[in-house]
Amino acid sequence: MRCPQCGFNAEPQATFCSRCGARLHAARPENRREYALVRIYPSWWRFAGSIVIAILLLSASGWMAAHGQQEPAVVAFLASVVVFLLTILVRRSTSWSITSERLIEYRGLLLTRRLEIELADIRSVEVTRRLMQRLKGLGNILVASAASTDFLIKLEDLARPDDIAEMLRQARLKRLA
Repeated sequence: MRCPQCGFNAEPQATFCSRCGARLHAARPENRREYALVRIYPSWWRFAGSIVIAILLLSASGWMAAHGQQEPAVVAFLASVVVFLLTILVRRSTSWSITSERLIEYRGLLLTRRLEIELADIRSVEVTRRLMQRLKGLGNILVASAASTDFLIKLEDLARPDDIAEMLRQARLKRLA
């Protein structure tokens, strides 16, 4: 087989040129399958305020029920359930997927937005941690695309952001190989 880069006659079964190191056999697109590596959601710490409110409402409903105030107790209980369910829905409305080919951001429940960056197009991955995030073991990851200076995806309030950034780097290296 002839090397497309330097023209050297390589062995027929060789994957790389022995002279210049160029790849001789690129996987054809129909042979390459995209697969999911991980689906990431924001940490529960991001919603700690709403969860505390739900717990306080639940506690208040228990106290009111114990003191004979049944109607306000039922209202407080239903309010705590609604706050907790809304918190779960809001958490599920934002997620990120790392696949073998791309990083995908999903936002919204009814009106949705989807952003994608090809792993080969990633220019930089930046991990930032504010003081409160560091205390909770959280952080943000900012992924910038080489395709456009304005195109970036911000993964916010993630648990173990360094591990996720390393997973993204490994997937990118594997994609480029």
